[in-house]
Amino acid sequence: MSKREVDIVVLSDIHLGTYGCHARELLQYLKSIKPKAVILNGDIIDIWQFTKRYWPSTHMMVVKHLVGLIAKEIPVYYIPGNHDEMLRRFKDFQVGSLKITNKLSLKIDGANVWIFHGDVFDVVMQHSKWLAKLGAIGYDTLILINRFVNFISQKLGRGKISLSKKIKNGVKGAVKFINKFEDTVCGIAAENSYDFVICGHIHQPEIRSIDTAHGNITYMNSGDWIENLTSLEYTDGKWTVYKYWEDPVAQAVDIDKKKQAKETSKELMVSLMQELNMVKSQPNGNMGNIGSVEAA
Repeated sequence: MSKREVDIVVLSDIHLGTYGCHARELLQYLKSIKPKAVILNGDIIDIWQFTKRYWPSTHMMVVKHLVGLIAKEIPVYYIPGNHDEMLRRFKDFQVGSLKITNKLSLKIDGANVWIFHGDVFDVVMQHSKWLAKLGAIGYDTLILINRFVNFISQKLGRGKISLSKKIKNGVKGAVKFINKFEDTVCGIAAENSYDFVICGHIHQPEIRSIDTAHGNITYMNSGDWIENLTSLEYTDGKWTVYKYWEDPVAQAVDIDKKKQAKETSKELMVSLMQELNMVKSQPNGNMGNIGSVEAA
């Protein structure tokens, strides 16, 4: 099968390790494309749910496919979200063509593009407006504030603060929350001279132009692989929202069900480790195809 060429693909909110994850459909999509670079924008693996020990073979196959891309020296950027937050401690870690970072600042065809998951704005959205100004100080500062507020909230028995959870549960005023999230993100991006801003987190795929006090910003969200089954794609100088349910080619991809049924998670893990050993043998580098990573 001839694979569709894509310059950049942005995926977020896959939530591997949960019952809601459409890993099979994601694998079909990944096998149908030939990306030059991949950006994993948070909540790829749902570490919160690991205690449930739900990890079917299709989930491992997705991981194996992504590692296979790294083995082929295709640049893969991993930006942790709130469900895989523990990976943030490994920011700036790089092996082969894989790099973990809290955010990306790229120059794509002359445009400044800011990419981050978006969960740190949960605190900003629901509390003091002055916190939003900290976006100019640094995204990492917001991460620390978000952790601190959630720590206090949990101690008080209120649980973690999560804008995305409110939206996913369909609470009253969800549209208002989405719009406020988008406006807040774009306002800070404009203040920092970006042309495009890409988020995940709220599971709402979108590309739209937003006017701010500091200029116009193109806001983009890659959606999720729980309900929408979407990604962002950049090809031939244009960004688009990819929708699995509108792609008969991906839906027709055979992921070898017989092999999948026979191959246990243990066997897949062995195969994955072999791929990882190939990655480790690669020199660090080949990260400059789509831009430079902003110092975190």
